[in-house]
Amino acid sequence: MQYIKYFNQDAYTNIAMDAWLLKNLKPEKPVFSLWQNKRAVIIGENQNTFAEVNSDYIDSHDVQVVRRVSGGGAVYHDLGNICFTFFVPVASSATVDFHQFVQPMADALKSVGINVEISGRNDLEIAGKKVSGNAQRYAGGYLMHHGTLLWDIDVDAMVRSLNVADEKFISKAAKSVRARVGNIKDYAPENLTIDEFINKLMYYLTDEGRDGEFELTPEQKADILKLRDEKFSQWAWNYGKSPNFMYNNHAKYNGGSINVQIDVDNGFITDINFTGDFLGVRDWREMKADLIGIPFKREAIARVLEDNKDGQYFGSITTSELLETFFQKDEVKTNG
Repeated sequence: MQYIKYFNQDAYTNIAMDAWLLKNLKPEKPVFSLWQNKRAVIIGENQNTFAEVNSDYIDSHDVQVVRRVSGGGAVYHDLGNICFTFFVPVASSATVDFHQFVQPMADALKSVGINVEISGRNDLEIAGKKVSGNAQRYAGGYLMHHGTLLWDIDVDAMVRSLNVADEKFISKAAKSVRARVGNIKDYAPENLTIDEFINKLMYYLTDEGRDGEFELTPEQKADILKLRDEKFSQWAWNYGKSPNFMYNNHAKYNGGSINVQIDVDNGFITDINFTGDFLGVRDWREMKADLIGIPFKREAIARVLEDNKDGQYFGSITTSELLETFFQKDEVKTNG
């Protein structure tokens, strides 16, 4: 197979590139790419981003959040992870079989001396531990099959980036992940580096280098970057496309207890209610209109709370405490 070079390690760009190539490349024969993202959480097309990520951690650790165009669950990427994508002409989506497209990567891993097995419908395992997850999307006569290869993933960052926000459960969750997920490095030939590993996979998949590169034109590259800028780097796609949901949380501070219930539609707050024994100097409903219609986004909510702090609507509960009440998840329930 010929290979395509992805631009860089920016997740917005790489996920945009996957989507653009699926729709526009139209190769006569299968092509593939091996690529990497810096720290990122990649959300399945139909998932609720707000329910999948730990907002506090990703905001403070420069973790990108990007929604892909294929289904499946949220996955964590970093430079200890290798991503792969196959673009394959397929006559009909009815003929698509996960096993058929997982097999080439399994064969490539075996060529490097790594004894991997296909597990279930779309995973690769070594010694009973998952080292690769896969997803697919069919469009216009072409199948995009993409997945991950966990070479040396940062499990703690993975757990903290996803929806485990409570410190009490972090170590337990990490232990559970380590029991189920493996790093390929631990099963690879001794002293094999990640760059050597990528090069060996590339060598195998290109028929020992004979197939060469599928080169994109400058115009195609420009289109991909435009798609990144206009869609895949945008909050409206990565968060706003989440299903409508209801957010509930309870917190207790020195200034009293507070409950918040929020309805979110296309990423925007459509209704909000506070209850609790906080000692507000003024009725918080006076500021309710300021919260309706804004994005369910930390910066937007922080701006409204800061603008209204002199009203002491929540007594001595501070603006920073209020903000945490919005984003320390107790329950996020998708409507419907």
